[in-house]
Amino acid sequence: MGNTRKYLFIALLVAQGVTIGLLENMIPYPFAFAPGAKLGLANLITVISLFTLRKRESFLLIWLRLLLTTLLGGTISTFLYSMSGALLSYLGMILVKKLGPQRVSIIGISATGGFLHNVGQLLVASFIAQSWSVMLYLPILSFLGILSGIVIGIAANYLLTRVKTLQEFQLSHEKNN
Repeated sequence: MGNTRKYLFIALLVAQGVTIGLLENMIPYPFAFAPGAKLGLANLITVISLFTLRKRESFLLIWLRLLLTTLLGGTISTFLYSMSGALLSYLGMILVKKLGPQRVSIIGISATGGFLHNVGQLLVASFIAQSWSVMLYLPILSFLGILSGIVIGIAANYLLTRVKTLQEFQLSHEKNN
């Protein structure tokens, strides 16, 4: 696969992730009992990148998405929360993915990411607030993160099995690993 095609694919995924993230920021928080909780729809792009790109490239995609989303509609604090959640989620999903498709599905990988994203954000919130009491949100956010991760995993699985371009990148990725 040519470098130009690969970088164009990465750019398109970044653009899609930024667009989804900005649109999601416009939606009022759907969970009144968990202030700040969002669906995390832009993580669909991260999950797809795990199955279509090398680790270095998907890591680049995450950073570009975080930076552009922050520049276009965020603050330093939103960047810190997003970054901590995205990095912990990404590392966790990579580790779980190493278990192999016989042991864990894309849905399980995505659910792990949804859970760890909230853990990362709550750790930063605890550090900023200088109090572990922020972690009391963990049970509620864990449930929501896992539920959202399952939905995103189902969507990613559907896209990876139905979209020809994603299938081509996935096959190329599997040959290189």
